[in-house]
Amino acid sequence: MRAGMYARVSSKRQAQDQTIEQQLARGRTAIEVHGGEVSEAPIYRDDGYSGARLSRPGLDRLRDDVALAEVEVVVITAPDRLARKYLHQVLLVEEFERHGVRVEFVERPMSQDPHDQLLLQIRGAVAPWPSTSARSSPSGCAGASWPSCARDNCWATGALDAGPLRLPGGSRAAA
Repeated sequence: MRAGMYARVSSKRQAQDQTIEQQLARGRTAIEVHGGEVSEAPIYRDDGYSGARLSRPGLDRLRDDVALAEVEVVVITAPDRLARKYLHQVLLVEEFERHGVRVEFVERPMSQDPHDQLLLQIRGAVAPWPSTSARSSPSGCAGASWPSCARDNCWATGALDAGPLRLPGGSRAAA
């Protein structure tokens, strides 16, 4: 089994708390339990990158390696480490599966069982909550008043970022 591990932290506090190392330790354990070779498992990590975006160096490398059939399974501690938005989680998992790569979540292994799929949807729907609940205005413009945010059209900046356009075969389109 050629396994790869993906880990991500987005904040300085998470990085200081060494949560990325904890994610990797849990991933190594999961690979060993399933009979994989940990020393050969590539590590794809994104330190300080938001999971709300799909354009991240570690994730880009992982997507490239998946397209090149360099890994057979990707081990991730939880869906919110892959992406904060449910839509992005589904997009990535389906992309990996199209290339014959299995995604294994350590916290709660997922199956094709409808209950597991519903749980993934619910977790994906609430994953952005901690980062958005701290914002001070209804529009999501931290520190801005509602009228000024409406005037400046602040909420329009939350457009879906699906990362680089990928063509069949895993290559990227020129921007």
